[in-house]
Amino acid sequence: MTTLALHEWGDVGAPRLVCLHGVRNHGGHFARLAERLPGFHVLAPDLIGHGLSSYEPPWDIEAHLDAIVETVGAKPAAVVGHSFGGRLAFELAARAPKLVPKLVLLDPAIHLPGYVALMAAESARDDKSYVSFDELIELRYDESQLHRAPRDLVVADLASHVVQDDDGRYRYRYCQSAVVAAYGEMASQPPLFEDARVRTILVLGERSYLPYDHLLDAHRAALGNLLEVVVVPGGHSVLWDALEETAAAVASFLCLTS
Repeated sequence: MTTLALHEWGDVGAPRLVCLHGVRNHGGHFARLAERLPGFHVLAPDLIGHGLSSYEPPWDIEAHLDAIVETVGAKPAAVVGHSFGGRLAFELAARAPKLVPKLVLLDPAIHLPGYVALMAAESARDDKSYVSFDELIELRYDESQLHRAPRDLVVADLASHVVQDDDGRYRYRYCQSAVVAAYGEMASQPPLFEDARVRTILVLGERSYLPYDHLLDAHRAALGNLLEVVVVPGGHSVLWDALEETAAAVASFLCLTS
């Protein structure tokens, strides 16, 4: 069984909050959100193929879920997921809703249309290396279609997620094959929304490149008043483009809803 590298913040005796990142990212992406949720013990693993976790396959959803549970334990916890992490968070809630009392979906990739997944997977096959850290940061704005993200926030987030190879070029700490595989998983059929009837907040980027309109009506119909929908400024990377708005919505949802 795979055990993942784990980022942790907060008092271990506080209510647990498990945070799952998207492809090309790492658990440290949730550091700024954790700072704004001082009443929680935040656990954010590096997914398989990312960060300091193992790069070895399998990279399918079941392997990810098994590794997450092995790492954080099968104990009740609110779960936050961004992008592919949103799909994984949703799968966890559908698998064991009694262990996920609250679900936070940050611009989630619960079910990508095939053409979107294909385009993203083909792009992920391209070599991603940079002559300098500054170039990596500059190009990340285009690659992730960032609109409002403060540069110092992106720099602080990615500083520990980058390595230099033998040629002196800068690369992210992730496995391209694992990312390509993840896009295929995002195009697979997810559980029914009815299977994850837990209190949920859906935070959508106003200018996100990932579609959710094709799912929203079904999600609302299945959850009714258990679902809260919030639209924040900026694009898909809501913890960069709209950190304060996203953190405020998540904090209110976690702390004030029963």
